[in-house]
Amino acid sequence: MAPLIEAKGLTRRFGPVRAVDGVSFAVAAGEIVALLGPNGAGKTTTLRMLGGLLAPSAGRVRLGGLDVEARPVAALAKLGYLPEGAPLYGEMTPRGLLRFVARAHGLTGARGADARDRVSGRLDLAALIDRPCGTLSKGERRRVALACALLPDPPALVLDEPTDGLDPNQKRQLRASLRTLAPGRAILVSTHLLEEVETLATRVLVMAAGRLVVDMPAADMLAAAPAGRLDHLFAELTLGGRP
Repeated sequence: MAPLIEAKGLTRRFGPVRAVDGVSFAVAAGEIVALLGPNGAGKTTTLRMLGGLLAPSAGRVRLGGLDVEARPVAALAKLGYLPEGAPLYGEMTPRGLLRFVARAHGLTGARGADARDRVSGRLDLAALIDRPCGTLSKGERRRVALACALLPDPPALVLDEPTDGLDPNQKRQLRASLRTLAPGRAILVSTHLLEEVETLATRVLVMAAGRLVVDMPAADMLAAAPAGRLDHLFAELTLGGRP
């Protein structure tokens, strides 16, 4: 099966600095891939290139088999993207924001209402649906932003720290939702939480200093961790064993 998310030789330079250096990977339907790495590893820059927010200095991105540079509108229509920080319009309510996002994707009338109801129910937005986004907590804003990414029911999802700010119950609920969504979809999740290797991911990518240093099944990474300590293995992979 052709991958729904594909990066080939992605490179991004900021002046003399290579924030991302020749990164290649693919995510197929049914996979939930965790992208790990320390701060400054290049994870968010990679995700911004996948989401069309940042042009690569070199390399290619394909979504659903379509080249983002050659066919940006058609390719990006296949992607649901949750950016870092979950930015929202503070004066809008979640109801109004979801209506706006639905219209932007051509979902009007009954189709738009069905899509809004589906994501509102999945992410438990009923209690906050008419409150201004600027008054919401960090975790509530995260849920609303994720609802916007899920609303058009895209075949590919790129999520930057989707569980950031959520309480333990909300994290468990979100992970269950992503597992439910996985069949027929490719999901790439950037995270600092090593527990998501065990609780969510089917495969793991690890970046360090702008490069991809690991691409392996999650089960293999768990098996390779000494005495089950993923934090020790993570340090070995990203710091060369330094504390």
